[in-house]
Order: sequence, then C-alpha cells, then structure tokens
Amino acid sequence: MVQQLAGHESEQGAVKDPAPPGLRRWFALGVLILAQLTVWLDNTILNVALNTLASPDEGIGATTNQLQWSISSYTLIFAVMLFTGGALGDRYGHRRLLLTGMVVFAAASLWAGLSTTAPQLITARGAMGIGSALIMPATLSLLAVVFDERERPLAIAIWSGASGLAIAAGPLVGGALLERFWWGSVFLVNLPLVGIALVGALFLLPAARTAHRVKLDPLGVLLSTVGLLAVVYGIIEGGHRSDWTSPVVLGTIIGGLVVLAVFVRVELRVENPSFDVRLFGSSKFAGASVAVMLTFFSLSGSMFYTSFYLQGALSQTPFEAGLNLVPVAVGVLLGAPLSAPLVRKLGVGPVVAAAMFVAAVTFLAYLGLGLHTAMAWFWLLLLVQGLAMGAAVAPTTEAVMSVLPPDRTGAGSAVNNSMRQIGGVLGVAVLGSLLSSTYSADVAPKLSALPAPVAAVAKESAEATRQVAGKVGLPQLVDAADQSFLHAMHVTSVVGAIVGGLGAVVIWFAFRRARS
Repeated sequence: MVQQLAGHESEQGAVKDPAPPGLRRWFALGVLILAQLTVWLDNTILNVALNTLASPDEGIGATTNQLQWSISSYTLIFAVMLFTGGALGDRYGHRRLLLTGMVVFAAASLWAGLSTTAPQLITARGAMGIGSALIMPATLSLLAVVFDERERPLAIAIWSGASGLAIAAGPLVGGALLERFWWGSVFLVNLPLVGIALVGALFLLPAARTAHRVKLDPLGVLLSTVGLLAVVYGIIEGGHRSDWTSPVVLGTIIGGLVVLAVFVRVELRVENPSFDVRLFGSSKFAGASVAVMLTFFSLSGSMFYTSFYLQGALSQTPFEAGLNLVPVAVGVLLGAPLSAPLVRKLGVGPVVAAAMFVAAVTFLAYLGLGLHTAMAWFWLLLLVQGLAMGAAVAPTTEAVMSVLPPDRTGAGSAVNNSMRQIGGVLGVAVLGSLLSSTYSADVAPKLSALPAPVAAVAKESAEATRQVAGKVGLPQLVDAADQSFLHAMHVTSVVGAIVGGLGAVVIWFAFRRARS
C-alpha cells in the first residue's frame, strides 16, 4: 500500500521536490489543515453521539465504561502509534505516510459506521487511531518543508487554530446528522473529506524525505503500547468498579507503569527510538510538551462530561448541544493568531503560562454551572476557554518544532502530538472514571427504595438512572440523577482545573530555565 500510494518519493537525497512556490504553498497548507481537520473532527463529532450510543433503542446500549473505551481506544492507539508514524515518515517520506494514513482512516471509519455492537465500535475506533497516527506527524513535518523559518510561525498558528474548526464543526455536523440519520453517519461523513484531502495531497504536497533512513524501533512501540494500555485500562476499570484497591485495578496500573519505566530505559539506549526521550533534554521541548499534555488532559476530560451535562442534565438535542459548543471553537480560532504578536513582545513562557492559567480557571468555573444556568454564561465560559487554549497551543507547537533537527521532524512532531493524545487519553480515563465513581457514590443512597439488582444498574450512570426511573415509574429519580451528576461534574472539574494549573506552572519554569 505504501509503495503504491507514493511512487514519486525519492529513494535517496534530502528532499526531492522543493517547497511549493507562491500561492501554491498556501493551498498546500489548506490540504494539511483538511487532513488534520478530519482527524480532530472525528473526536469532537463523537462527543454529541455519546448519549445516543448509550440508548438501547437509538444506539447500541453502550455502558459508561464502553463509551469511555470508544473514545480511549481511538486516542490510546493514536497516541502510541504516533511514535511509529513519525519514524516511518522520517524513513519512507511524510507524504507517503499521509496518503497511507488517510486510506486506513477511511476504511476504519466505514467499519465504525457499520458496527452493530459496542465491542465492534471500540475495535474500529482503534483502527481509526492507526490511520490518524500516520496522518498527524506527516502534516506538521510537511508544513516544516513547505514553509521556511520566516513564514513557519504564521503557518503553524493557522494550522493550530484550524483545530477550532473541528471543535465547532464536529458537534454541529454530528448533531445535524443524528437528527436525520442513524448514529453511524457520524463516521461515514469522514469518507468524502478524506477523498478531497487525498486528491489535494497528490497534486499539492511535495514528496519530501530526509536523506537519513531512520531505523524502526519495534520494541519501543510494543512496550509503549502495552504500558499505556495497562495504565488506561486500570484507571477506567477503577472508576467503573468504584474500587481502586481491586487487585485487577492496582495490578494493571502498577504493571503498566513498570512497563513504561522499562520503555524509557530502552529508548535511552536505542540509536533511533520511536519516542526520542533525549529530546526532553531541551527545557523548551520538555516544558512545552508536558504543559500541553496536562492542558489536553483537562480539556478532553471536560469535553467528555460537558456532553452529558448538555444532553443529559439539560435535555438538549445533539444539534442544540453542538450549537452551544460553538463559542469554544471561535475562541480557539481567534486565540491562535492573536498569540503571535504577544509572543514576539513578551516571550513564549509568560504568554503560554498566562493562557494555561486562564484555561484552568475556566475549568474551575464549571462549579457555577447548574440546571438553570443561563446559556449566555456558558457561552462566555467556553469562549474564554477557547481563547486560552488557542493562545497556548500555537506557541508551544512552534517552540517544539524550533528545537528539532531537520532529519527528526517526524519523530519530534510525533512526540509533541503524542503528548497531546496521551493527555487526552488520561483525561478521559481519569476524569471520566472520577465522574463515574463520584456519581455512583452520590446517587446510591437515593436508590435505596429500589430492589438491589435494579439499583445496581441505575447507579452506573445518570443515563441508566433516568432509564430506570421511566421503567419503574419513579420520575423523582430523574431529579436525583441530575443533582448527583452535577455534584460529580463539579468534583471532576476541580481536579481538571488543578491539573490545568499545573501545566501553567510547568511552562513558566521551563522557559525561565531556558533563558537562564
């Protein structure tokens, strides 16, 4: 497949095709943005479908645990395979990997859209993660080829800000599709987008490749996959069981951490590691990567429970929920380009630290959300959150790329993207599990009048409690579900805010150290 898709790549030499001249390079940027947009769109479009997937009538009756895995299987495989995607791009050519990744992503999207059970969907989502892992490192690496040092910061700002389009388009498109078609349509919509991106990539992107043929690192890929999978599985199971002392939970988490420690040790000894730990010797690279990971931890977790807040507690339709998420997308679109002049004047550290601190405050502001909160307040909260996220991500991405050698842009950008995805995986796993366990503990006393087997089903999630309330004819349980969910969301948002604030501290000290 790789050989067939990219016969134009050179076998030797640093770069076969020069950067596109004139306006063509900006059209090439458009192709890279569309490829990236397809990847991010899949994450955000699923958020509004969670409530539908949980329904046994309209969806597939997925449990909270299965919903977490429908997100985590994608982001987990995406995160760990990014290392391989970056290394393959450095070895075989980034355009070649971009084309291959889009084909894999399209085939897996078709599989997901036609799934009939939760395990099938979870598996298909993992396959989509493989395609995304080939796409994302290639987009950033090709951007570095297409634009020189003078124009690259602006191109990266546009590339980063374009993720706001996915934040807006995902819920809106997903909501519109769910109101007219079945839930599988939210995955099939990827197919025409991939088709357009494929054509654009073939005609507009340079077939660039570094002269050095980077060796692959199968042991590193295996260790990182097993380690992260074990940690995330343990975290999700801990929240699902509401028992963090279970041998299964503790055993998988501790075992995963041990495997990850071995992974780091192995990567330090490998000449061409899939995850180049040595890049973290630069305080700029380390600070930017870790801070972004912590911020995406909070953001991904908040998006997970925001969907249930809007569609569950507030009883909004998927399309209404999508409309109410537009302000965060507007914020990201505006925040990324606005950060550039601030960075030139004040520096990356102060600007990004301030932006991340503001983002943490917005996560904490979820404490003010209730069943009767005015949507105007919610919109303002999301707008500020988006502005902060946009202003943080673009400068940190440029800071990471600025310290990478030309022949390691694929591996370096893969590390940067991996840190985001790992943050997202852990955010959904940790905050999703905290939300689930807190909800179960709070709602359990309110279910005392129900038979034990029925109460056990009802306490799994707010959606399960509402379904049981309808079946047993106890409408007061709906109010109990809403109140317990709000309590769980407030507790979870405090933890998310603390982690986001930690990201601000990390970036501040990292760039202070770099200046000293």
